[in-house]
Amino acid sequence: MDLAHILQEMKIGDTPDPCSVLTALNRVRERVEVEEDAGRLKRVLEETAELLSLAPLDRLFPEVNADLRAQYLGLINSFIRYAALPICDTDSGTLPAKSYEDIPDKAQTVSAVLLALSVQLQKALEENRQAIRSLVRTLVPTFCIFSFTHLQEQPWTNAVSRKSARELLTLTVGLTDSRSVQELLSGKADEDQKGFLGPVLDTLQPNLTKENWKRNQAVKHVFSWMLVQVGRPWLTEYLEKVFPTSLLISDDYRTENKVLGVHCLHHIVLNVPAADLRQFNRAQVLYHALFNHLHTSEAALIQVVLPCLLDLLSVLEKPPAHSGLPRKPNRFDDVLRHILTYMEMEHKLDLRRVYAKNLVLFIERMDIVIIRHLKRLERVIVGYLEVSDAPEEKARLSILDALQKTLQIAWPRMERRMGSLAQSLLRFLVDVSSESLPTELKEQLITQASHCLLLLDHCSKGKLQILLRELDSSCVSEPVLKCIQKVTAAPLCQ
Repeated sequence: MDLAHILQEMKIGDTPDPCSVLTALNRVRERVEVEEDAGRLKRVLEETAELLSLAPLDRLFPEVNADLRAQYLGLINSFIRYAALPICDTDSGTLPAKSYEDIPDKAQTVSAVLLALSVQLQKALEENRQAIRSLVRTLVPTFCIFSFTHLQEQPWTNAVSRKSARELLTLTVGLTDSRSVQELLSGKADEDQKGFLGPVLDTLQPNLTKENWKRNQAVKHVFSWMLVQVGRPWLTEYLEKVFPTSLLISDDYRTENKVLGVHCLHHIVLNVPAADLRQFNRAQVLYHALFNHLHTSEAALIQVVLPCLLDLLSVLEKPPAHSGLPRKPNRFDDVLRHILTYMEMEHKLDLRRVYAKNLVLFIERMDIVIIRHLKRLERVIVGYLEVSDAPEEKARLSILDALQKTLQIAWPRMERRMGSLAQSLLRFLVDVSSESLPTELKEQLITQASHCLLLLDHCSKGKLQILLRELDSSCVSEPVLKCIQKVTAAPLCQ
C-alpha cells in the first residue's frame, strides 16, 4: 500500500473519524519502519510533511484521547529513528566523523515533518482547542530531545540541520506559551506551571544509564546543554535525576567526558542550595571525586575542576570570618596545599597558566587563613616570576595578581619576606625590560610589578624604600630605574 492511498484515507467522509486518522497514522508508521530504501523512505517523509501541512485540523486532531496521543508519539519516534545516530559499541563512546556524514540530511528531513506538525498544533491552539494541550505535553519532550541533539555544532550536524533544529525548538517554545528555552524547561514561577525538564529527563533516562550513555554520542551533549539552561530555584527539584548522571560522566577515563561531567557538576553546585547538596553526603562524595581529578596532568580538566572545587568548598566549609577562633585547618587548606605542591614541580606552561589563574581565586576566598601557606606560596611566586610564558605571559600576570592579593590580605606577616620577594621582583623587572614583548604587555607587567613593590614597601613600613635608595642607578635600565623611583618617591609609611 503506497502513501497516495494513505492520503486518500485521511480525507474519507464528511465527519472527522478518529479511527480513519489512527489507521492512516498506523500505515505511515508501518511504512517508515519497514522501508529499507533510503531514497523511498525520504520521499515518504517528505510526502508526510506535505500531508501534515495540508490536512484539515479536524482530520488531524479529532477527539484527542490516549490512543491518539500514543499514535502521534509512536509516529514521531519512528520518524526520529530514521535520523538516529549510529550505535557506538566501542569503549571510547566515539565514532569517526564519516560515520555521521548522512545524518544532517536525514535530520533536516525529519525536522521538516516535525515542523509541519508543530505548525498545525499551533493553529489548533489558536482556535482554542484546549484538548490539544494534552497532545502537546505528550510530544514536547520528544521535540526537545531531537532539537537539542541537532542544535549544537557536532560531527552529526551542519549549518542547515542546525537551522532546522533551531526553528523546531522555537516553535516548541511557542507551543507551550513559554518565552524562552529556559522557561520551557523550568516552568513559570508566577503561574505555578511546571516546566518540561522532568518529562525530558524521564524520556532520556534509559539512554543515560551506566551501560548505555556511551552508545549514543549525542546523549551526553544533550544532557549537558539542557542542564545548564535550568538554574535556581528550579534545578533543586531534579537534583536526584541530574546529579548521578553528571557524576557518572565525570568519572569516565576520557578527558573530554571528565570535563563535560565536571562542567555539569559545577552548574549544579552553583544552582542548588547548600543544604540540599550536603544532604545524603552528596557534597562529600563530590568533593572526593573532584579531588581525585587534581592528580591529572591535563590542563583542560584542571581548568574546570579548580573553580568547581572552590565553589564546593564554600558549601562544605564556613567562611573564615565566621569560622570562629581559633581557625582550624579544613579542606580549603588541603586543596591549596595540594595545588601549591603541584605548582612547584609543574613545568608545562599550559598547566602553569591554569594553576596561577586559579591560585588568585583561592587566595581571595581563603582570606586571612592564607598565612598558613606563606612559606610554600612564596616559593611558588618566586619560581613562577622567573619563568616566561611568552607571548601572552598569562602565568606571570596571574602570579603577580596573586602576590598583590597576598600582600593586601596577609600584610602583617610580609615584612619578614621582604628581602626574597623584593629581589625576585627586581630580577623580574630586569628580565622583562630586556625581553622582546609587545609594548602594551611589557608595560602591564612592569606596572603590576611596581604595584607589588609599593605594597611590599607598605608592609615593611618604608624599609624597602631605604634599601632601594642604596641601589646603583647606573647598573639598571631606564624602565627599571623609573619603577624604582616610583617606589622611592611614595610617601613613607609609619
